[in-house]
Amino acid sequence: MDKSGITAFLMGGWGTEAAVSRATGKACMQAAVAAGWECMAIELDRNVANRLSDAKPARVFNALHGQFGEDGNIQGLLNTMGIPYTHSGQLASAIAMDKPVCKQVLADTDIIFPPNLCLRIKGGGVQIQHPPPYVIKPRNDGSSVGVIIVAADDKRASKPFPLSHWAEGTELMAEPYIAGRELTVAVLDGKPLTVTEIRQANAFYDYEAKYATGGSTHHLPAKIDGKIFDQAMAWAATAHTSLGCRGVSRADYRYDEASGQLYMLEINTQPGMTATSLLPEQARLQGIEMPQLITTLLEAAQCD
Repeated sequence: MDKSGITAFLMGGWGTEAAVSRATGKACMQAAVAAGWECMAIELDRNVANRLSDAKPARVFNALHGQFGEDGNIQGLLNTMGIPYTHSGQLASAIAMDKPVCKQVLADTDIIFPPNLCLRIKGGGVQIQHPPPYVIKPRNDGSSVGVIIVAADDKRASKPFPLSHWAEGTELMAEPYIAGRELTVAVLDGKPLTVTEIRQANAFYDYEAKYATGGSTHHLPAKIDGKIFDQAMAWAATAHTSLGCRGVSRADYRYDEASGQLYMLEINTQPGMTATSLLPEQARLQGIEMPQLITTLLEAAQCD
């Protein structure tokens, strides 16, 4: 184990998930210090290349979430600079972040996703060519930012949704709303850890439920049908391997008990690692505490 040199923790930025990234970075850096790594924090800004050049880190822990940090951009920069980094590389990150593209890449596997719905943008509004219930969401953002759920009796479905609901330039997608139980599986070094069921008071697992203390309750291992449990584990491992992910990833699901069908919603290559996050809980269940988890990721740091 080579712990020599400075480990830079990249966090923050200017995107919708900057605050969550800082929380992840702080928690992970504390664990790294406890494990004996020499660490420094670097706030993501437009001058990040110069900051990295001045710091001369031996490796980077990528604690970024959302666009730029999770979509292949920072990975490409670190590849160019020759600085080893944690988590997935440029291509896997870019594919996983773009949900429709991810579906296409995994189409030859046995993983089932909700289908894409036809979405039309006209006159500053968004119209879905499908009766509700359905979900409108950014195609390349995370933490449930900008997600709209339209119920079957929602009067909003009769007219276009104003684009002003989303940040300018946001690319959107739509899917049928899948009722059921919220499940997730984290993968570490290609091995699925367990299945967690997420329960919350909100209508869905939104930003507040994910990150507010008490916003949701996590039940692990999930008490679900054994075949569905095994399927969720297998699909998470398949997606991780098929996309070429490294380090950790997390697959999120909806399980429709009425039909007995499991649906994968997305793959997250930069799972949250805050005090309320799912991945550290699943690792802890396997006897892996945060210092060991962070050390495992740092030891695997590399460029593409």
